[in-house]
Amino acid sequence: MSDKEILAENADFHLDDIEHKSIEEHDYKQKLKDLQLRFLNFQRKLAESRHSLVIVFEGPDAAGKGGCIKRLVERLDPRVLRVYSIVKPTAEEYQRHYMWRFWNKLPAYGQLAVFDRSWYGRVLVERVEGFATDAEWKRAYGEIRQFEKLLLDDKAILFKFYLHISKDEQLARFRRREADPYKYWKISEEDWRNRKKWDEHNKAAEQMFERTSVDDAPWNVIGANYKWHARVKVLKLVVERVEKLRLK
Repeated sequence: MSDKEILAENADFHLDDIEHKSIEEHDYKQKLKDLQLRFLNFQRKLAESRHSLVIVFEGPDAAGKGGCIKRLVERLDPRVLRVYSIVKPTAEEYQRHYMWRFWNKLPAYGQLAVFDRSWYGRVLVERVEGFATDAEWKRAYGEIRQFEKLLLDDKAILFKFYLHISKDEQLARFRRREADPYKYWKISEEDWRNRKKWDEHNKAAEQMFERTSVDDAPWNVIGANYKWHARVKVLKLVVERVEKLRLK
C-alpha cells in the first residue's frame, strides 16, 4: 500500500516516515457520525455470532489513545463491551505469567474488548525501562504470536493500532496538560521519564512491528499529530474491515 499509515510486514519501516494528515471540522463530525452508526450496526451482528472483537491500542504518551477509544465506543451498546486501561501489574498479577491478566480480560463470544495498552508492554516499555530481562522480552515475541494465533483460531477479530505523534507534538501536549487543571492528572513524572528515551521507545516499536505484524493481525500505524484525522482513520479501518466479514 502507498498509505504509510498502514503497516504490513516491512523491515525497512521507520516511525519518522509516518505522515500526519488533518481534516476539517465539518468533515470530521459527519464522518465520525456515519462511521459510529455503521459500527453500531456491526455490533448487533457480532452479538449474535460466535466471534469476538479485540482492539489493541499502543503508542507514545499523549498520542491520543484515550480520545480515540472514546469516539470508537461511545455510540455502542455498553452492555457487551469493555475498555481496559492497562497499568502497572498488581501484587497478585506479579505472581503469575505476565499474560495471565490479559487472558482474564478477553471478551466472550459476541462481545468486544478494547485495550488501552496491552500485552505488548513486555516488548515496549518493560523492555526499554528494564522491567523485563533481555531473555523475558526476547521470548515474548513468540509468546505473543502464539497467544494471538489462539485468539484468531477461536474466531476472534483482532485489530492492533499504534498511534504515533512527533516528539515536538508530544511536548506541546504535555505542556497543555500541565497548564490545564482539568487535564493535569494526565501527566506524571513517568511520562517525562519515558520521553527521555524517545529513540529507544521508537526502536522497540519498530522491532515489534517487524516481528508481530501478520496477515490476519497487522499493525496499523496512524499518524496522530491531528487528533480528528486519527479518530476517523481508526474507525474507518475497523468498520471497513468488519463489514466485509461473514459472521457465523
